[in-house]
Amino acid sequence: MVLHDTGGDGPPVLFLHGALVDGSLWDAVVERLGGRRCLVPTLPLGSHPQAVDDRSRLTPQGVTEMVFELIEALDLRELTVVGNDTGGALMQLLVASHPTDRIARLVFTNCDAFEVFPPWMFKPMFALGRAPAALAAAVAPMRVGALRRLPIAYGWLSKRAPDEALERWVRPALSDREILRDAAHFVARADPALLLDAAPSLRRFEGEVVVGWAAEDRCFPLELGRRLAAQFDDSRFVEIEDSYAFVPMDRPDALAALIA
Repeated sequence: MVLHDTGGDGPPVLFLHGALVDGSLWDAVVERLGGRRCLVPTLPLGSHPQAVDDRSRLTPQGVTEMVFELIEALDLRELTVVGNDTGGALMQLLVASHPTDRIARLVFTNCDAFEVFPPWMFKPMFALGRAPAALAAAVAPMRVGALRRLPIAYGWLSKRAPDEALERWVRPALSDREILRDAAHFVARADPALLLDAAPSLRRFEGEVVVGWAAEDRCFPLELGRRLAAQFDDSRFVEIEDSYAFVPMDRPDALAALIA
């Protein structure tokens, strides 16, 4: 796992991204947080720079364990965890499986929850993970820049992600078959039952929860965000305008304000 640690003062903030995205998703948000210590790992979810040694850990539960190990190894306390897309699913698994006083605050943006894991339009691609060669064939068209903007690629995920970001995210899986196999191993194991089982345990989380949800998102509907917020005793739900699912790219200003 590659980690970017900005250093800085105050309680730390840990950012978790989704599949076929890397830590650069958060760059504009981190810039707006000034001197806060921001920790931005690039998780092994398909846009990571080097294939992993132990692919058996590339499951939602396994990557959640990696995140918890990172929190413990760095002895992080009074921690704010921020998640988007699959990263929000990992946050739910994290607080459900590891009740801990290290985490003080959760900030969710549009993400998987309950029976939505993955969203309906990505179910075929996630199913192809069971056959890596089929997933390779599905990803191959994204060598063409214009095709990365299709709804079944990144088109319905972000209004404003620049072409260079999309190219950066798809390059590892397109250029290294082992990284593609890493991604296939993970997405084939995305199962709604994991989040449905975790949902009742979310109420045990005693910290503050903010759910900032893009109202225009076609992947993760507004009602899904409201349901997620309702699972916590201390939560605040905020609608975010002029954004699709990738709020960190489309509205970094709004998200930074929620974190700060």
